[in-house]
This record gives sequence, C-alpha cells and structure tokens, in this order.
Amino acid sequence: MSALTGPDPHLVPRAMPDIAHDQGPTGGTLDKVGMTGIEVPVRLRDDAGNVMLTPAKASAFVSLAAPNARGIHMSRLFLSLQAILGEEELSLPTLRQLLHAFIGSHQAISDAAHVRLDFELLVRRPALKSKNHSWRTYPVWVVGDLIAGRFSYALGVKVAYSSTCPCSAALARQLIQDKFRADFAEVPQVSVDEVFAWLGLESSILATPHSQRSYATVEARIADPADAPSFVEVIDLIEGSLHTAVQAAVKREDEQEFARLNGMNLMFCEDAGRRLKLAFERDARICDFRIQADHVESLHPHNATCVVVKGVPGGLTA
Repeated sequence: MSALTGPDPHLVPRAMPDIAHDQGPTGGTLDKVGMTGIEVPVRLRDDAGNVMLTPAKASAFVSLAAPNARGIHMSRLFLSLQAILGEEELSLPTLRQLLHAFIGSHQAISDAAHVRLDFELLVRRPALKSKNHSWRTYPVWVVGDLIAGRFSYALGVKVAYSSTCPCSAALARQLIQDKFRADFAEVPQVSVDEVFAWLGLESSILATPHSQRSYATVEARIADPADAPSFVEVIDLIEGSLHTAVQAAVKREDEQEFARLNGMNLMFCEDAGRRLKLAFERDARICDFRIQADHVESLHPHNATCVVVKGVPGGLTA
C-alpha cells in the first residue's frame, strides 16, 4: 500500500451482493417458498428406550407475504432443520420448534410455515401363528403447519396388505360346484368321507380367486398434539381393520393362517376404504383424514383405487 494511493482496492473486503434483499418491489405474494428433498436425520426412540438416528427427507417452506421481497432465505430454513433435528428427538413439539424457527428467521416477509419429514419406520412384528418375529419397514411422514398463528399436525403412513377379489372368489366357487356335480353325477348318495377326500384333491379345486398386494396410504390430522397417536398405533389401526397385512416371517402354519384371513376378508378397494374410514372416524384423537386404497391388480395391468376423506369443512380433500 502506498501512502499516496491508499489501500489497494483489490485487497479490501467487499460486501457480497444480496439480490433477494436488494431487489425492489415485485408486486406479488406467494403461499409457499422453500425446499424439498433435504437430507436430515431424525431421532427416534426404540422399544428399549434408546434413541437412534434415522435418515429422512425434509420439505421446508415459508410464505412470501411481503410483495416487495424478491425471495426468502433458504439457507436459514436448512440450518434450522440441521440444528434442531440434529439435537431433538422427533415429536410434535419438535415440529412446533421448527416452524417457530422458520418464521423467526423470516419475520419481515413471512407469516406462515410448513414442514414435512419422510422416512422409513422399522417395526418388529410377530408372525401370524409361529413363534417367529421379523422386521418390517413402513414409509411414514409427519407434517406441521403454522398459519395465521395456528399450528396443525398430521401423521402419514403407507401399509401393504393383501386383497382377494370377492367377484373372483364367487366365480371360482361356481366352477368348483360344477366340478363336484360332474364328478358325482352318477353317484346317488355321497358320504362325508367321500366329500372330504374329494376336497383334498388338487384336481377338485380347479379354480382359485385372484388376489394382489395392495396399499393403504393414510394421512391423519391430529386433534390434540398432547394426545397424538404414535406411528405404530396408526399402523395397527390400519392392519387391524383390514386383517390381511403382508407378512415377513412365514412358516407353513403362518401361510395357512394368511390364506384363512384372506378367505374371511374378501375385499374390493371400496370395502377396504369403508373399513378404514370407519376405524379412523371412531378414533377421537384424529380430527381429519385422507385414505387411499390401491389394489395393484393381478387380473388387470392397471390398479383399482378408492379415496375417502372425513369431510371436514376446509379439511383434507379427495
């Protein structure tokens, strides 16, 4: 540096441009601005009381309520997620903390915030009949919103189950009846033992109904954050209503029980939707819900789908 020329302008730190802050009026507000697919950890407590880290994907948004602001500060949302989820066990109060942090970092331009966390929940499930247990993973998500000073929360799960077509079952029974009549057409009287033996032949049961892996996707809004169901309770509510949840550990006695449960619970997607609707309507902890039953057809190359909501004014829609 020369005493005559002063400091070298190339060495003096300069303020970095902040286009979002400096831009003049743009004349429009936006409902949500933010990021999706953010890689974050969530802290979950297992049955033994130990806290474990699970990878998740986050969506974080705030409103852009100031028409003269070019954009939001996305890095602030990202850093709030990293800081809070890195330290706090996942709960509805943790979502409230996140939403407060989102709004707090955008006080001048935002009046609403939204967060969603998606991850897979690992649950140990018993076999249907045998003494075995096995691990299942369930896609789950939790949602928090802060709008006009009011908080709302929702839990979401996706559960796989089996569905056997009632129409196909009836058509199969008719063919078996026709086969029985043909086989015993010349027999004036048939004994119980003869029928019993006939039913055990592979050639006698010449038709079986078609069934398919199916999926119930449910999002349930919570009435009281202090009395919220757990993810496992929501999963149990779904599986307990349908009775045909897919299995992991399967011995012959488990497979036979699974076949019995399918036979006792023949379902169109409409039947599954009605069962689930009734179960969620009965749970006072859930104030609103959206239920989708997808039967991934084995007969068709397309799916059969049913969607039902509770029908709350201003609530979730089909």
